[in-house]
Amino acid sequence: MRWPIFLLLACGLLGACTTHVPRDRLPPPLTSETSPDPVRVATIPLPVFATSPNEGDTFGGLVAFLLHDVRDEVNTLVAGQLNYNENFGLTGSLYGAFFPRPERNWDVYLSKSSEVNENYDFRISDRTLLAGRLHIDAFVFRFADGSARFFGFGSEALEGPESNFADRRIGARLSLGYEIVPHLQIVFSQRLEEVDIRQGAVGALPFIRDAFSPAEAPGIEGYTAHAQGLALVYSTLDSPEMPTRGVFARAGIEMSLEALGSSADYLRTMVELKGYLPLANDRFISVGRFAFSHVPGDDVPFLERSILGGETTLRGFGRNRFIDSSSLLLNLEQRLRLFRWEVFNVLADWEIAPFVDIGAVTGSPGDLTWNHFEVNPGIGFRAVVRPNIVGRVDIGFGRDGEAVFVGLNYP
Repeated sequence: MRWPIFLLLACGLLGACTTHVPRDRLPPPLTSETSPDPVRVATIPLPVFATSPNEGDTFGGLVAFLLHDVRDEVNTLVAGQLNYNENFGLTGSLYGAFFPRPERNWDVYLSKSSEVNENYDFRISDRTLLAGRLHIDAFVFRFADGSARFFGFGSEALEGPESNFADRRIGARLSLGYEIVPHLQIVFSQRLEEVDIRQGAVGALPFIRDAFSPAEAPGIEGYTAHAQGLALVYSTLDSPEMPTRGVFARAGIEMSLEALGSSADYLRTMVELKGYLPLANDRFISVGRFAFSHVPGDDVPFLERSILGGETTLRGFGRNRFIDSSSLLLNLEQRLRLFRWEVFNVLADWEIAPFVDIGAVTGSPGDLTWNHFEVNPGIGFRAVVRPNIVGRVDIGFGRDGEAVFVGLNYP
């Protein structure tokens, strides 16, 4: 059950085909001024298997359509999925990513499950204003995740009760970044979210409000977050979605004020550093990441605090496994490309990636000791179709046992 994503992806690539469709049969936004006539369309059917500690196993299938521009690069991706999960029932989804220009792109995602889960979002990114120095990113969304968990605060959550809830949100986010000098931006952000905590989809676990009181976990009755952020960002990454070289550094603050509609006053401090070092013509890529977050205050809603756990932080645990005011995280990963395979003009890189994740949460940075830290070694496997599709298997080992993340993503 842990390895079929690669067999499924291989079968899907073998079943791929390429056709040429007259441009007038593909109206905007499927095509743009950069589209040729006819348009080359690669069609890739893929069986889907996904698993994670919180969600369990998901089975289904998708069909992805990759439309190419005059440079024979993918500028439109459309994919439909139909999946089944024992907690969420049947889920149908439609995803579209559109790149009319290299500096401008937008995507839309629509998903609805028969039980609890749903996701509707629209995102746009534009880097064409003020001679390319002003970067705008806007995101509006509504979603519900019925697999969410809460164990209590701090590293002691290993012995705490496991509860389930549905994290339901509606909101918008806006980011404005101005390039001061090459590679260095100052970024202003605005975030407005209405968070509703409802009954989850995992019936075997107690509901969060049956296991914790509002005094023990502020925010479990729902809350509003209206926060403004300011950050400095330095980046030399060769790709924002799937980088292979360069460094990224971000330091910033985010302020939430009751006077502006938030449920609580708080100040978040964040620092993140990432580096990608390629060797041997990119066959080996060493990756490192350091992240720190601090959100002091006893009244801060539990989902607004510093959180570790899941496929992007501590891969030995499920999402939201550790929550507290402060968090410290170190990820180290060594990626090795085993081979490169081209089928129907679709190029896939097959990679192995041993890793170790080290992280801790605590009430205050000054209270951190080695006993707070979790060390999660593991091994990852990737099937990468740049720049659009990643099939991944990550197996992390922690004190809860092993955690397996299998999925198919669209960067």
